[in-house]
Amino acid sequence: MKVDEVDPEGAMHFASLIRPATPADAAGIAHVHVESWRSTYPGMLPDGYLVGLSAATHEKRWRGLLSGAGLPRGRRTFVAQGPDGGILGFASCGPQRTGLPGFGGEFYALYLLDQAQGQGVGRRFLAAMAQHLLAAGTRTALVWVLRDNPSRYFYERLGGDLLAEQPISFAGARLREVAYGWTDLVPLARLAADPPVGG
Repeated sequence: MKVDEVDPEGAMHFASLIRPATPADAAGIAHVHVESWRSTYPGMLPDGYLVGLSAATHEKRWRGLLSGAGLPRGRRTFVAQGPDGGILGFASCGPQRTGLPGFGGEFYALYLLDQAQGQGVGRRFLAAMAQHLLAAGTRTALVWVLRDNPSRYFYERLGGDLLAEQPISFAGARLREVAYGWTDLVPLARLAADPPVGG
């Protein structure tokens, strides 16, 4: 994979374009989905579940979603495209689904390949999603994340307030998830290093 530069300590810096996803991105999103879950959730989700994740199955699902089949109104998925055209990550948002009062929007997902982490891509994804929700008239949003997932602190660093905690069952595991919320998305939208995302 091409990189923009390598700093003196050997860290790679990727130039990525944040843009709305299209059906042609389904395979790239599926790859990120599977690889990021396998690197993020060991010890939280059963090994058998993670090993059994299928990129082909996720590609079919994402192709349907991005083609508009059953896509909830107001939902949007973004991808981070690397300099070689490959997909480095994806994020999706839309109307809140869980009924927590006071928050109209929700950040449903944000996943990156390991090599794209620590480059500001996650921050730019949140900014793009905030811009999308604001354009739709939604000024507040929340995100649910597994309590034991260290990435939860990413949301704290970007101004999310801890709102709630609840038990969930997934893939045969008993887990707990926490919600972080933003009562004003404008500061989050301004975190983008680039102009407002089009599309």
